[in-house]
Amino acid sequence: APVLLPHLRDRAMVMKRYPNGAAGPFFFMKRAPTPRPSWIDTCSIEHASGSVIDFPIVQDLASLLWVVNLGCIDLNQWYARCDDVDRPDYLHFDLDPVPGATFDTVREAALLLRDTLEDLGAPSHAKTSGSKGIHVYVPIVRGPTQKSVWQIAKTFAQTLAAARPALLTAEYHVAKRPAGRVLVDYNQNAWGRTLASVYSVRPTPGASVSTPLEWSEVERGIKIEDFRIDNVPARVKRTGDLWAPLLATRGRFRLDRLA
Repeated sequence: APVLLPHLRDRAMVMKRYPNGAAGPFFFMKRAPTPRPSWIDTCSIEHASGSVIDFPIVQDLASLLWVVNLGCIDLNQWYARCDDVDRPDYLHFDLDPVPGATFDTVREAALLLRDTLEDLGAPSHAKTSGSKGIHVYVPIVRGPTQKSVWQIAKTFAQTLAAARPALLTAEYHVAKRPAGRVLVDYNQNAWGRTLASVYSVRPTPGASVSTPLEWSEVERGIKIEDFRIDNVPARVKRTGDLWAPLLATRGRFRLDRLA
């Protein structure tokens, strides 16, 4: 909780609920259920339909335990803070293996993405998804709308995939994705979409954790199953919060440099 909570505070939470445990079915729930404790903060967000949904916010340990008690395993917070839900704090890419690709292929794709961003002057930070892939985040100066962030991510992903077609694809349609490639998924940058947060426990047999990485670890070689609920707390004590740069005010990238 001490390293997780700062990454959840002040952000609407989409609840992904597993009422029968990790092995059972799940459903997504946006609206904070009622009745609920008076100390649960909410974030009111108007949707295109005109309806306003009050999302819960995980502000402290008590509210974290509350959403966990509702059956939430992985935690899915918005990319923008509640005081301006249309202006995110980061751009990201979800690197997922298309059938036929290995996790080593995902690592190769992540390193290529890092190097390409570095050439543009953009800092990047990697974490395991806790499932099959790697998430690469770029902390950005707050300002561009979510739609603008999505469009820039789309253009970047498609350009990179076109340059390395034997390794990458940015194809939106599942049936059209070539086997053995790594999907550079930019669509999770769209308004209202979410990814499992850093330090989220995932509903896997080994209780894997979405864990921030040093790029040197990605270079040396890692596996998703290396990072689990039984060993990540000790790792965090040793490394500190490797995801802290996503919260810092300094070192953020001006996204108009990619536009």
